[in-house]
Amino acid sequence: MYSENYWHSVRLERDLCKGCTNCLKQCPTQAIRIQKGKAKILKERCIDCGECIRVCPYHAKKAVTDKFDILNNYKYKIALVAPAFFGQFSKTEDCDLVLTALLGLGFDDVYEVARGAQAISAKTRELLSCGELIKPAISSACPAVTRLIAVRFPNLIPNIIPLRSPMELAADAARRDAVEKTGLSPKDIGIIFISPCAAKATAIRDERLVKNTNVDGIISFRDTCLELAQKIGGISEIKHLSHAGSLGTMWATGGGEARATQAPRRVAVDGIHNVIQLLEDIEDDKLCDVDYVEALACPGGCVGGPLTSENSFVARSKISRICKAMDAETEMIDSSVDRMWDASPVYRPVMKLDEDLGIAMQMAMKIEEIAESLPGLDCGSCGSPSCRALAEDIVRGHASVEDCIFKLRERYEQLSGQKPADSNNEPD
Repeated sequence: MYSENYWHSVRLERDLCKGCTNCLKQCPTQAIRIQKGKAKILKERCIDCGECIRVCPYHAKKAVTDKFDILNNYKYKIALVAPAFFGQFSKTEDCDLVLTALLGLGFDDVYEVARGAQAISAKTRELLSCGELIKPAISSACPAVTRLIAVRFPNLIPNIIPLRSPMELAADAARRDAVEKTGLSPKDIGIIFISPCAAKATAIRDERLVKNTNVDGIISFRDTCLELAQKIGGISEIKHLSHAGSLGTMWATGGGEARATQAPRRVAVDGIHNVIQLLEDIEDDKLCDVDYVEALACPGGCVGGPLTSENSFVARSKISRICKAMDAETEMIDSSVDRMWDASPVYRPVMKLDEDLGIAMQMAMKIEEIAESLPGLDCGSCGSPSCRALAEDIVRGHASVEDCIFKLRERYEQLSGQKPADSNNEPD
């Protein structure tokens, strides 16, 4: 059977799992099964979107991120701050106050990812105007979406705009500035991204997504907000540390990225299931008149990430107010920092059944045969997300036909000599 090792930030804590099937039903790539009363994540299918983290009522899905002790590994530490972070605080919308508070957590400096977003927006406008992109051009900013395309929509890989993510661009610029400022070696400088999502943690550790990352660690919004809660109110001197404009900061919310490109024919979609529907429409040539597509896995954009601490609607409103008080664009990242990515996403053949083509074809035929025999209700009671997924699991040797409760009932009735109950008959 075909398999390949991928690094993942989304992990299962089996002791907490109750086998409730919530994650099974919501996973956009059918990467979860329920076996022996516990969830199991199929690594080759998982895109680390964090949807299972969001819907699990028992908190059995976790994102692997770093703790603050990672700062001890570096002589000079820089907090790389996502624009959505400014919407996480109930008592302040002052970006400078938030950034100043971060210095009290052990960071020596801060750098806003919104500055990277400004630069990427400007480069996107340039590429769109030059006519160099395959239309509709799909943003490369969300790592969960690029991974989704690599898994389910490989024909759309050429449509992805070949630009680095704002996080990577900002990290590169932050390291260069720090080397010039401190005289330290680049390896002595730690760039720590404050993240709203699990997919970013995957992106810096899986070379299939980013070949040469400048990000040294990931700390979640939640962990950071917990640390800041007691410090942010006691700051007496606020430093002027914010240098981003509204065009970069608005990337925190759904539609902000698309507006920043100023493309006249643009579409913005958020929420992984909505993204899938849109990508299917692109494959079916239903968006031929669209120039640019912003696709974000989290509902509402990054403010709705699974590692955030504030209600996404409240955070979105705060970001909107913050942007109104900003200039559109302020300090740009130096043009010497390369905007283009170093490698495109690679197709991940998760449906590959076997290295031997003949065996794979036989397995595929068997899957279709078994799927035809199943009821087609996709109820999930068997522990697979759909009847066809169960058929595949049976052929792969991970399940049996009797896992289907309807097939099991048929088998029981055959063995016991009972006839199926007629639900339309009235009781005597």
